[in-house]
Amino acid sequence: MISKDSRAVGVVIVNYKTAELTVECIRSLSHERGLNSFKVIVVDNDSQDNSYEKIAAAILAEQWEKWVQVESSGRNGGFSFGNNIAIKQFMKDENSPGFIYLLNPDTVVRPQAISQLVLFLNDNSSVGIVGSRIEDANQIPLHSSFKFHSWITELDRGFSLGILTKMLRPWISSESISSGAEKTDWVSGASMMIRSSVFDDVGLLDESYFMYYEETDFCFNAALKGWECWYVPSSRIVHFVGQSSGINNTKMKKRMPSFWFDSRRRFFLKNYGIFHAVLADLTWFTGLASWKLRNVIQKKRDYYPPFFLRDGVENSFFYWFKLSSRGKR
Repeated sequence: MISKDSRAVGVVIVNYKTAELTVECIRSLSHERGLNSFKVIVVDNDSQDNSYEKIAAAILAEQWEKWVQVESSGRNGGFSFGNNIAIKQFMKDENSPGFIYLLNPDTVVRPQAISQLVLFLNDNSSVGIVGSRIEDANQIPLHSSFKFHSWITELDRGFSLGILTKMLRPWISSESISSGAEKTDWVSGASMMIRSSVFDDVGLLDESYFMYYEETDFCFNAALKGWECWYVPSSRIVHFVGQSSGINNTKMKKRMPSFWFDSRRRFFLKNYGIFHAVLADLTWFTGLASWKLRNVIQKKRDYYPPFFLRDGVENSFFYWFKLSSRGKR
């Protein structure tokens, strides 16, 4: 019988062509070894740029081999796929860790980042998921706890209109960042610790998401099983946003990749059904078109990725349903 060590943590880092950042992330973890009991599994998601070899060499050079190992995924199956490889390995151990900590490779942990999350989970048995305060390189906090996506959040995101945002405030994420621990719907997967028993109830991360929305989906399904999710700002990490994915929130010069739209569509269809997915698309596209028209009239800068509205429509439920219908003929 597999027993769980309530003090131990299994740290999972999925690398894709960011070997140098991954090594620095591990280096920041090395300073936490005196305060925490944890092991790290780095999964190289078929980088094909010698990332595996670079990380393996660094582990040996720094003498980290007793608590860090690197595995090759064999193919790039996405964020969930890579994480699940390590999670399954941790969970099958005879003394499996009580907690699984998902950590982005483009992060650096601040002192006691891990111990603060472990302490909160051990003190609150109803809490299954916790997330850190995420900061940029200048120690400015970034939003990392949110309300679940719904047609209402899509309405607000599309229109981006102050008066509408105020009206929808109870149903959308707060613009302020809390300085204290608070219950939330979901937290960023860049630094998310999960009680191992949550996996027993919910299962692993959904590998149908290539990237994005997978942590939202996991928190959503955990909530359905009665697990709480909390934001714990006493745990702090630095996140160099977009270094591992190539996607950030501002000044994007490249088009949003299709897998982002695929993940968004899957989240709504899987968790809410067709009607809600259609409504979410309609409110988002109507709002976004309105926002773009206002920007043209007011001669303001458009900060969305190129062709974002067109790509959104072409990857919407309507377009996907049309293609699916053709395929069945």
